[in-house]
Amino acid sequence: MEKLIITAALLGAGTTRAQASTVPLTPDEIAQQVVAAAKAGAAIVHLHARDDEGKNTMETQRFVEIYEKSTQACREAGVDVIFNLTSSGGKFPYEMRLAHLKLLEPEMCSYDPGSMNWGDSYVFLNEPAFLRQLSQVVMEHNIKPELEIFDGGMLYTCLDYIRKGLLKPPCHFQFVLGVSGGLPGTVDSLAFLLDKLPEGATWSATGIGKAHMPVMLASLAAGCTGLRVGLEDNVLMSRGVPATNVSLVERAAALGRLAGREIATAAEAREILGITRNWQ
Repeated sequence: MEKLIITAALLGAGTTRAQASTVPLTPDEIAQQVVAAAKAGAAIVHLHARDDEGKNTMETQRFVEIYEKSTQACREAGVDVIFNLTSSGGKFPYEMRLAHLKLLEPEMCSYDPGSMNWGDSYVFLNEPAFLRQLSQVVMEHNIKPELEIFDGGMLYTCLDYIRKGLLKPPCHFQFVLGVSGGLPGTVDSLAFLLDKLPEGATWSATGIGKAHMPVMLASLAAGCTGLRVGLEDNVLMSRGVPATNVSLVERAAALGRLAGREIATAAEAREILGITRNWQ
């Protein structure tokens, strides 16, 4: 069987220290946890940026600092990992959401193909005009887009963008299930999405909060390309037991092996996903 790619979403845009005491917020903390997650079995790290107060930011220099410190830490530790930088941040100007991608040219970035109400909190905004610009950036800078699918309409948008040449197949999809306002973290949601995937696509999945374990187990049963775990999505190992990024990666790797899947290295993940270069 094909080896399993594990993605570690280390911090996200909103996980706080009150929710998870070990969530990395500073560039130094993020760099340390990038290395730890890679050593635990993560082939990909998905990164956001926080400001000095721990709030979500798309400030270019913050991403530069995170990326440079993380790549240096990996070199010193002798580990390899694929860097996947976020493009999410609807309240920020388009150019700010794209500037770090143009400058750093990471191997991967997130691509959120649509907008939705994030529960009753805010609008997760990804306008068509922004997506067209993001498509141009990923193609010009040879960045593999990770198509984050929160609801069914986002998958249909991707199919439309493939037809229009805005996305280049084979595509990699990341199902993010269980967000209030999107598809629930259930087997039915997973089956619905898998039935619509274009030929040759690869896919990974994560469940938010209590959907974390059900989505992970269902995805393994369905033959997923990868699993995403991390404090961005889930802060507990079980009721009352705090999680860390390393503990979540280690559990995903153990479950993968129980399902008969060996764990992919970063080099093997590049081959599976069709990534033709790395940061080293």
